[in-house]
This record gives sequence, structure tokens and C-alpha cells, in this order.
Amino acid sequence: MTETDPGEPDRVALHARDVEFDWSQLPMHWIPGEPFATHWINFLHLVLPEGERWFVEVFKQALPLISDDRLAEDVRGFVGQEAMHAESHQGVVDHFDAHGLDTRPFVDQVRWMFRTTLGDRPLRGKRAESWLVQRLALIAAIEHITAFLGQWILDAEELDVAGADPTMLDLLRWHGAEEVEHRAVAFEVYQHVHGRYPQRCLSMLLAAGVLTVLWVRGLRFLMASDPVLRGKRKPRWRDFLRSGRLGLTPSYRQLLAALPAYFRPGYHPSQHGSTARAVDYLATSPAALAAGQ
Repeated sequence: MTETDPGEPDRVALHARDVEFDWSQLPMHWIPGEPFATHWINFLHLVLPEGERWFVEVFKQALPLISDDRLAEDVRGFVGQEAMHAESHQGVVDHFDAHGLDTRPFVDQVRWMFRTTLGDRPLRGKRAESWLVQRLALIAAIEHITAFLGQWILDAEELDVAGADPTMLDLLRWHGAEEVEHRAVAFEVYQHVHGRYPQRCLSMLLAAGVLTVLWVRGLRFLMASDPVLRGKRKPRWRDFLRSGRLGLTPSYRQLLAALPAYFRPGYHPSQHGSTARAVDYLATSPAALAAGQ
């Protein structure tokens, strides 16, 4: 994750951008000739709609606990952005479902995880607050990972060279830019309502472990369900190494290097990533421009 430079803006007012994307011309392998890299990234479409909606519900519950007006304003902007992300990725899932790649079996499992395992529980008082804090810690850890992915996609010029579908790239970079833009919010909310270092670290270990398992399972599912591949190709470790070397996905070294910073006692998300880079992209994003934002 890129270190912040002194020219970074101190703060950006967060707001949702009412973007729309036309998927009618999206090919199944939107990185031409690269089904592995395509589906490695497509995994995000399967988990983000339910995940982002879960973020929104948890942060709405946390809002009454926030006594800092500036942070509360950031939370409202964060909630608006995450809700828009969920709907935008849902459009990709709907497109896949209508064109021969039935995502429902995997998405149903993701929905169960977020709504049942991580959803609301009939708790009261301190127990209810503790469950809320646990989920806030988990979201803060996930947001560290999504901020890394957001910065990566903003910098991944190799996808342009490979001829990746421009509408898909705009979705990913618009979303990635907003992840970088609001990368500190979840962490600051956790610090504000609880902030204990051990739970912060445990939550990252849990988030990274669960996300890795889900990603492997999701990638296998997508390649097995791909109507073009017809189950004739399975994801392999060497495919991941190759796509990382080509810059079509993050390399395993980049992924591993992104995590340790979160365990530093003095960590803050503003120390990594480039808000200026994110703002620059949002100023030129075709979808954002079409939305007048």
C-alpha cells in the first residue's frame, strides 16, 4: 500500500455519487483471454452487494454512539457511498445471472453469512453493544483490505494494456477511489467507540482468513460455472502467480505486504494510499461525470 505524501489533502467531504453502468455489452471474460484474472476480480461482485449492505446496517446502529460531529458526518457519507457500491455491483451479478453464469448458489451462502452469522442478534445492554463493537472491528479490518485493493486498481495500468472492458474498469476504479477516499472512517469509528488493540488485531486475523477461504471457493465456483469454460478449466496456483506477474491481479507479495501495517500500534489508514490519486480519478470517471459529480 502506497505511503501518503505531504501533498495529500487533509480531509475530503464524503458523499455518494449516483452512478449508473450499462452492462449490455460486457463479455464474459472482460479481460480478453484471461478467464482466471477476470474471475479473480469477479469474486468481488459476488460478495460486495451483501457485504456493503451489512456495513450500512452496522454503521447506522453505531451512529448514535458517535459524539464527534465531524466523524458522524463522515459516517453518513460512508453509508451513502457503501449503499451505492452495493447496488452497482448488484448490476454485474444480475447481468451474469441473465447470461448463463448462475451466481445464486454462492451468493446465497454469502447472504447467509452476512445476515445470519454476522447479522443482528436478540441481545440487550452491554451484550448488544459488545456485538456491535465486534462487528465494527471486523469492518475496520476489511476496510484496510479494500483500501489496498482500491489503490491497486487505481494504479493497475496493465489492465488497460490488456484491453479490459472500459465500463468494468470504470466501476472498479470508481469504487476503488471511494474506498481510498473513505479509508479512515471505519477505523476511526472503531477507535471512537472502543479502540482496544487486541480486538483490532484479532479482527484482522479473522477477516483475512475468512476472506481468503471465500476467495478460493468463489474463484472455483466462478470458473466451474463459466458457460464459456464449461467446467474444463480449474484455477491453479500458477495461474495466480502468472496474473500477479502480469499485473492483472495483485501479486501474492503485494497482498502479504499490505497486512502487517495494520498490526502496528500507531497505525492509521491515512498513512497508506493516496487520497489525491482517488480524487483525481473521481474527477474524470465516466460514470461519475455522467452523474454530474
